[in-house]
Amino acid sequence: MTTLTKLALGMMGALRPKPAAGNAATSISLPPPQMQGGLPLLEALAQRRSSRDFAGTPLPLPLLSDLLWAAYGINRADGGRTAPSALNAQEVDVFVALPQGAYRYEAAAHRLDLVVASDLRSVTGYQDFVDEAPLDLVYVADHRRMGLVPVAQRESFASAAAGAIAQNVYLFAAGSGLATVIRAWIDRNAIADALGLSHDQQVLLSQTVGYPKPLA
Repeated sequence: MTTLTKLALGMMGALRPKPAAGNAATSISLPPPQMQGGLPLLEALAQRRSSRDFAGTPLPLPLLSDLLWAAYGINRADGGRTAPSALNAQEVDVFVALPQGAYRYEAAAHRLDLVVASDLRSVTGYQDFVDEAPLDLVYVADHRRMGLVPVAQRESFASAAAGAIAQNVYLFAAGSGLATVIRAWIDRNAIADALGLSHDQQVLLSQTVGYPKPLA
């Protein structure tokens, strides 16, 4: 689907997911993540960049496991995460849009739980490359977990947490030969409808991840 088509559908409130490609498992157990190795931090920072050219090749499950743990996994016995949040509210949920369905990352169990058995990639961004990349991450703030944060500041606090998660993804991608790009130009209402979100949940950002498209 082209960008102009998505824009037109979005203006009409008619941007909808595609049917799932294959059967969607209700839960996907992720293998234990690798917590050692990778590029040194300064080398990863030197290679950090945005890319909008993706191959459609799916990520192997171990690589997806490592990606999600790096993004927002648990890295301490007390339940602390790889990205910060104000007052440790952990208000951001990471949704993973795959061809076979959209899943929520459950960090404590390190698994993916099915949210909707549809291909949401055409909804998670206006750009045409989003449809073909193997996965899209959607960062959603759950305001019910932010009771100690003043209402007027909740969006900015949650956006800062989502930005930290996105940077983790960038650094992991740089060290793993992956391409990624963060995107704020999205139809938040269409994404919320497709995921069945409540009024307390707010779509913040999307981030596309995949292998870089080979040079012609």
